[in-house]
Amino acid sequence: MTFDELGDLSAGWLRGFVPMPEVKADAAEQRAVKKLLDAQRQGYRTVLSLKFPYNTRPLPRPDSPEMTAELDRVDRVLHTVLDTVDVLAIGNEPFIESLQPDRDSGALNAFYEKVAAHVIAYRKKHFPKGCRTRLYMGALNFLDQPDKRTKATDRWLAYARATPEIEGADIHPHVDGPEAVQAYLDYTLPRLRKDQKFLVTEFSLVRLWKQHLTDTVPAEYASRYRLAPDTPVWQAIKDALAHPVPEQQWHDFLSMSPWFENHKHFLRNQVQKFRNTGRLAVATYGVTQAAAMAQDFGPQKDPWLLNSLYANRTVERPAGGLPAHNYGFFDDFKALQRPQDRRPVKKP
Repeated sequence: MTFDELGDLSAGWLRGFVPMPEVKADAAEQRAVKKLLDAQRQGYRTVLSLKFPYNTRPLPRPDSPEMTAELDRVDRVLHTVLDTVDVLAIGNEPFIESLQPDRDSGALNAFYEKVAAHVIAYRKKHFPKGCRTRLYMGALNFLDQPDKRTKATDRWLAYARATPEIEGADIHPHVDGPEAVQAYLDYTLPRLRKDQKFLVTEFSLVRLWKQHLTDTVPAEYASRYRLAPDTPVWQAIKDALAHPVPEQQWHDFLSMSPWFENHKHFLRNQVQKFRNTGRLAVATYGVTQAAAMAQDFGPQKDPWLLNSLYANRTVERPAGGLPAHNYGFFDDFKALQRPQDRRPVKKP
């Protein structure tokens, strides 16, 4: 992602996450932190999520040496970003980035409550007269699935509600239909204080797109672009990743596919629903098709690249120009931007 691309979108906010194992002596040199600090200097507002990847090993217990080491890394980030970034989310996707036994036992909650208390104490100590950085608890996933609304998620929001310094919680509604997003709001908002807001630092219909990867491409599309009529959707995407297609062809592929065409305004409609609650703090959305989205693409791959605002890996790029705009989402994202959401942005 480049600042030229953000400028083309008229974006005013930039969000990133820092994987805590990447934090060394100088947190300002970690790539996400470095990018956000650069964005802040250029006038963007910024959101940083602290990512603790413990999905292959147990979380540190609150008074263990491992927790001390983790909090030392947290301190390095806080030293670098507090009173600079606008929003700090404590946790990225904690209920994915942890083991089931830790989620069931309360260890997950104990770990993040310890981190949050540490962040609050650090901010109070170093910024006794006030700090511009707002604190939120990190993102909840899968709230549209009843079995994912658990004692641990209840406790997560109860902690946020009971802690005056926490201004709300983040949600990541990656769903299989627009109607499923409402379950996130119905669960989260009543469990927060009336003065608290919510972040949506990720949201998409990626689970809906995935259901259609084994469909055949539309007959009209296959005929127009001389594809075998039994070509599956995933193969058309894989071929476009290997040999990017003209922008019109990519737009035809999506617009002729009812499963996409019928939801091309999902971003616009969903942000309006978030705003209508009167409690949205910030919503952010994926800008580009990242390398990881394209690697080993097949019928079981999560098709994140269909969400992106730019079609930078599936569509031919003009020499020296910006990537092609993704169908539907780019125009709606740009139209959603409001003057009050951004500061004047300097050229990089």
